[in-house]
Amino acid sequence: MSVNLSQSFKKIDQVLREDDGLATALDYIEQTSWILFLRYLEETEAANAEIAELAGIEHSYVLKEKYRWCNWASPKTNDGEVDHNRKLQGDDLIEFVNQELFPYLQSLRDTTGNSLQLEHKIGEIFADLINRVRDGGNLREVIDIIDQLKFRSADEQHQMSELYEGHIQQMGNAGRNGGEYYTPRSLIRAMIEVLDPKPGETIYDPACGSGGFLVESYKYILENSKNLSTKDMEFIQTKAFLGKEKKGLPFIIANMHMIFNGIKSPNIVRTNTLSRNVMEIQEKDRVDVILANPPFGAKENESVQMNFPIKTSATENMFMQYFIKNLKKGGRAAIVIKNTFLTNDDNATKALRQELLTECNLHTILDMPQGTFLGAGVKTVILFFTKGEATKDIWYYQLDPGRNLGKNDPLNINDFKEFLDIHSHQSVSQNSWTVSRDDLDQYNYSLAVQNPNKVEEIDNGTPQEIIAEIEQLDAHAAQALKAIKELL
Repeated sequence: MSVNLSQSFKKIDQVLREDDGLATALDYIEQTSWILFLRYLEETEAANAEIAELAGIEHSYVLKEKYRWCNWASPKTNDGEVDHNRKLQGDDLIEFVNQELFPYLQSLRDTTGNSLQLEHKIGEIFADLINRVRDGGNLREVIDIIDQLKFRSADEQHQMSELYEGHIQQMGNAGRNGGEYYTPRSLIRAMIEVLDPKPGETIYDPACGSGGFLVESYKYILENSKNLSTKDMEFIQTKAFLGKEKKGLPFIIANMHMIFNGIKSPNIVRTNTLSRNVMEIQEKDRVDVILANPPFGAKENESVQMNFPIKTSATENMFMQYFIKNLKKGGRAAIVIKNTFLTNDDNATKALRQELLTECNLHTILDMPQGTFLGAGVKTVILFFTKGEATKDIWYYQLDPGRNLGKNDPLNINDFKEFLDIHSHQSVSQNSWTVSRDDLDQYNYSLAVQNPNKVEEIDNGTPQEIIAEIEQLDAHAAQALKAIKELL
């Protein structure tokens, strides 16, 4: 089964590479995702119809008959064979998808005001999507491949999730735009292990991208929890994992990513998280755990900036205010943020650092190596904090994998072994140290990473090289002096 699935995905990519409408790995996963979603919806509807029939009730389909997979993508005769008279091909297929199917699916967003209902979710997923496959033959070939895939058994879904995860990673490696949606899974797992989410807790990512934090948290809870009750599993399926995402492509990817990993109806909302006034957040809105890698360097308009008491145009600073306000007392957070947050001396960032240290226990700062985010070139740190008590001591850890990170040698979970082994004890090592809040500059609250246990080695060269360099400097000085004398 796994070999066939893998071959199917490779074949789909090969077909899409040959189409004039697509150019990058981002395009491939976007187009594969919407077709996979409609195929998955068909499987789900078929299963629900069978359950309804056994219960003696009529199943209410989400989509009108004309737009169900079995009628446009893979019509069958009564004996189960392909109905070639109804099967759309070439330009007819492209015209139907572009002019009828997509407008219909997009219209479903307006059929209900409940963002968690399936009709609304379908409308949100397709809101900004377009079919980029230009050649009807290519689209027909991809549809026929996906029509052979099955999603019903746990084994089938597990294998599908592994392959889909691989496609998301390829998207992340594709360049700066892809990396925007992809956080290395080894880093995500390390962050989750420190926070240790439990059954019954709410885990929230307000800028969820491809859903990596939510998916890995789901896996972590299942792997580390014994004897989960029916009530526990119902909470995990419906209320435990919350996400928000502003952009269309990661929104559909996050939904598919969670579905393939076992969350049947992902609780992800398509919205700009920052559009809400943080002062209106109530206790019922607050969560136990926040894990996030918010966008760096982006800007929001003045109307959005007004939603935050500390006025700033930097989205990362707005998100930090949002994170603090959205945590319950005792809630925990692990946040990826640009390292300049630690030292920027603008008034907004200084005020935000003071708020963080006052309202939360910023107990750990993990300094990440250059190359953590492939193709991005940005230096980052991870902030670990707990809401409800002021910071006393901050434990720093400087992650050093001992090699240059790259596409062929990215971070792996073994690189975090020492960090995870000594984190709970806040031990001091060559890579770790502790700073008291009382020792911080009380004016700017700089949190600069300055490892006192490492002395930077300066290579001055061999004695012969030093002598040669001195002689060269003397020669340059003599020439300069001669030129000055000639001018005089």
